[in-house]
Amino acid sequence: MRGTGTRILVTGGAGFIGSAVCRHLVAGGAERVVNVDKLTYAGNLASLRTIENEASYVHYRADIGDERRMLEILRAERIEAVMHLAAESHVDRSIEGPDVFIKTNIVGTVRLLNAALAYWSELAADARERFRFHHVSTDEVFGDLFFEESAFTEATAYAPSSPYAASKAASDHLVRAWARTYGLPAVISNCSNNFGPYHFPEKLIPLTIINAIEEKPLPVYGTGANVRDWLHVEDHARALEKVVRHGRPGESYAVGARAERSNLAVVEGICDRLDARRPRGQGKSYRDLITFVADRPGHDRRYAIDPAKIERELGWTPQWGFDDGLSMTVDWYLANRWWWEPIRDGRYAGMRLGERRRRSA
Repeated sequence: MRGTGTRILVTGGAGFIGSAVCRHLVAGGAERVVNVDKLTYAGNLASLRTIENEASYVHYRADIGDERRMLEILRAERIEAVMHLAAESHVDRSIEGPDVFIKTNIVGTVRLLNAALAYWSELAADARERFRFHHVSTDEVFGDLFFEESAFTEATAYAPSSPYAASKAASDHLVRAWARTYGLPAVISNCSNNFGPYHFPEKLIPLTIINAIEEKPLPVYGTGANVRDWLHVEDHARALEKVVRHGRPGESYAVGARAERSNLAVVEGICDRLDARRPRGQGKSYRDLITFVADRPGHDRRYAIDPAKIERELGWTPQWGFDDGLSMTVDWYLANRWWWEPIRDGRYAGMRLGERRRRSA
């Protein structure tokens, strides 16, 4: 996986991180970027508007759980690497209904691994040597971190707390098993919380920005003391390209920005930026909208990533600081109501934005 003339399949490429990866790969000159996304509620083709007409990009509406279809796509597109991002990823949804997380994150990963293994086994020796299966995971597999403890590393033991985290932990183990048992050249990355443009509005940062714009309560779990390590999605996309191109098969890489913030500090930071950019009337602050709500079950206190390995071995470092990245993100949501308003008002539920736009063209 050297150079830029590569053919890469990205699962979940219409999601938040997946779309950032597709945009980054196309901009970087990849020969072919194949987006496989079945377009569940969080898959939005509008996030790919800037590249949808590029000759190097194509989208297949397909399910990673359809092993035969995945093998067909791998063969037809002559894929040299798989970047597996497709997943159910919202913790609250996993608590309310874990079954779909098991189906997508565990069973879907097995089906995709089977298809990739069958395809890889057919390749000529030099192509087999170049091929990579990159599984993109989360720091949540490591569980709850005490405030005084050192950050997660690749050697941290798994201790998932939520059904979502458990399903991702299971998929990590399955990828390692396919690598160890069958020889599939696989790498894994575990990232911290992402933020940035095109983030689905159920997550903390976009939810807070949009609720504030609409003068709605800004919900904060518990006291807001829970801490997360925040990574800009474009920095994550750069890290993932480093891993798929230069990561060593059988290895895992922890990806983070050393940007720990409490949830309350993040929400307050958004409020302060909106106070400066879009002041409320009568001298009110957006902080007045902060509403503390009952904590969710099993809410981990802290996540933090030590990215020393990927910095040392692959030469990756984040380019976005949290404060600048948050300012840019607030500005993006203020300037791009076209993207998020259809999601909020329900128009998005019946038809994907990108599909509507193509059909009306």
